[in-house]
Amino acid sequence: MKAHQLDVFRKALTARAQEIDQLNKDSKDAADTVALDQSKVGRLSRMDAMQAQQMAQETARRRQQQLQKIKSALYRLEDGNYGYCFTCGDAIDIGRLNFDPASTRCIGCMDN
Repeated sequence: MKAHQLDVFRKALTARAQEIDQLNKDSKDAADTVALDQSKVGRLSRMDAMQAQQMAQETARRRQQQLQKIKSALYRLEDGNYGYCFTCGDAIDIGRLNFDPASTRCIGCMDN
């Protein structure tokens, strides 16, 4: 892979990592513990709040996984191993990397 292509992927990965960090900061309050608020309608509003909390926690967990994949891809970029399939060792197609720069497997290995 050419140096300018690697630089494009590095910038895309870094931008996405920053975006995820900002989303995590912005949504931190939604995942906090649900407080018991007697002034609200009651049990249903608490259940709604707990459901929203669970959804926010799951979203945060998925973002954390995505952030870890991005950090791993950035490490592979620096290490010189970026763009190669973890399973078969072949180069991952540029189109696949354009779609998901943190990809670790080629299309052939994803199908298996």
